[in-house]
Amino acid sequence: MSDKKNNAKEPEQNQPVQTGDQSVPPAAESSLDVDALKSQLAETQVKMQEYLDALQRERADFMNYRRRTELENSQMSRNASGNTIRKFLAAIDDLERALTHRPADDVWANGIELVYRKFLTILEAEGVMRMQVEGQPFDPNLHEAIMQEVSDSVESGMVTAVLQQGYMHGERVLRPALVKVAQ
Repeated sequence: MSDKKNNAKEPEQNQPVQTGDQSVPPAAESSLDVDALKSQLAETQVKMQEYLDALQRERADFMNYRRRTELENSQMSRNASGNTIRKFLAAIDDLERALTHRPADDVWANGIELVYRKFLTILEAEGVMRMQVEGQPFDPNLHEAIMQEVSDSVESGMVTAVLQQGYMHGERVLRPALVKVAQ
């Protein structure tokens, strides 16, 4: 009787194994494990690809952020230096006006001219250039028309005189030139 009990409790190797609601033969059981592992591997690979895509997007976003902040910082630096330079332009204008009315052979006036030239050299070193506008067509992006004058020798819309010099800092207008325009 004890043999019958042991035989009843242990399934024979050739008998199907009970799993859940179905009976599965032993050879099919290993095939179910392989199929389950394959499906689990496929799910894991899909998740891995999702994580890789997310990581690549985050890296690209970070690189774009870095470039944007570097551009903003350089632009802020240019704006700050432009604002500082703009304050000195009034002093340069005063030096220009003083030099137009200087005595002929005054040593003191020659010293003022040297200071003026040094200012212009410093501005050029900082990338600030004077606009060459006389005889050019009027451009509202670069010039500010203060006066119009009738002229037979110059065609309409051309700058005939510069009343206050304009300056550029690279491609940016620091100060537009104040000009007279032919009618």
